Amino acid sequence: MSSPIAGPFSLNILGNGGAAEDHDRLELGKLAADGYKWRLVIAYDGTRFSGWQYQQSPPTIQCTIEKALMTATKLERKHLHLVGASRTDAGVHAFGQVAHFITPFNYDSLESIHAALNGLLPSDIRVREISAAAPEFHARFSAKSKIYHYKIYNDPVMDPFHRHFAYHSIYKLNTDAMKEAAKYLVGKHDFSAFVNAQRNDRILDPLKNIFRFDIIEMGSLLQIEVEGSGFLYRQVRNMVALLVQIGREAIPPDIVPKILESRDRKELAKYTVSAPPHGLSLVAVKYNEDHLRLPTGCPATSLGRHHAVSKCKLPFY
Repeated sequence: MSSPIAGPFSLNILGNGGAAEDHDRLELGKLAADGYKWRLVIAYDGTRFSGWQYQQSPPTIQCTIEKALMTATKLERKHLHLVGASRTDAGVHAFGQVAHFITPFNYDSLESIHAALNGLLPSDIRVREISAAAPEFHARFSAKSKIYHYKIYNDPVMDPFHRHFAYHSIYKLNTDAMKEAAKYLVGKHDFSAFVNAQRNDRILDPLKNIFRFDIIEMGSLLQIEVEGSGFLYRQVRNMVALLVQIGREAIPPDIVPKILESRDRKELAKYTVSAPPHGLSLVAVKYNEDHLRLPTGCPATSLGRHHAVSKCKLPFY
């Protein structure tokens, strides 16, 4: 199963995020110095969950994964220190959410705990990958960019196979106008006009860098792909909602810079409300290669394992 190995790896955890954030990093560094850090890549259908962030009821992704980890590792929640890269909202999905947790012991192999976690988790959450992580790796603070996709089914009749994962627009959308508008959002901007108020007093930097904003047409399905250095609360859904209004030709594409320059959420509210959550998915979180380098002497990364049979068995039994 597991075997203790002395002396986890050197730390380099201070960043440029301010005193409070550096304090968080230092505390996490102390924890990693006393244990072993593990990186998870997680996929989930967020339909029945109240987002990522921990709460007992209604259930959240973090709470559900922590319960599985507690059973698999025999550790208490307070010792696992599970942290996700993105605090996805209720109803939002993920294919590439990244998280880390800490144990006081090392593993000889990760395949068994990988299989155990997926055996304990409900079928709408899956750990796709588990690997060792260096102490300085942090699922949220180390991220250099995140990629979100928002799907819109643009047809008079909704495809029932897409109903949980795509927003249905019965209005024929002008994708050329949407693409023109999206260009205004690329680059470094103050996105204060696109952030919803949060239920805490934490002040976030409204300056965000959007690296790309693509609109892919796949028949009746539109896939909006956004990659950025980070995103404010409901920023992606608010940007998509504005593009939908532009696609309906209710407002022109050049309204975007006017709204950006206002830095006022009330200005955006004149034209649209947030797009529904079920069309949104966190597809990937990107890190510098140094943060993904496996520590010396760690077990191999687990991507899951196939089962083999020595004689014919009936399928599904």
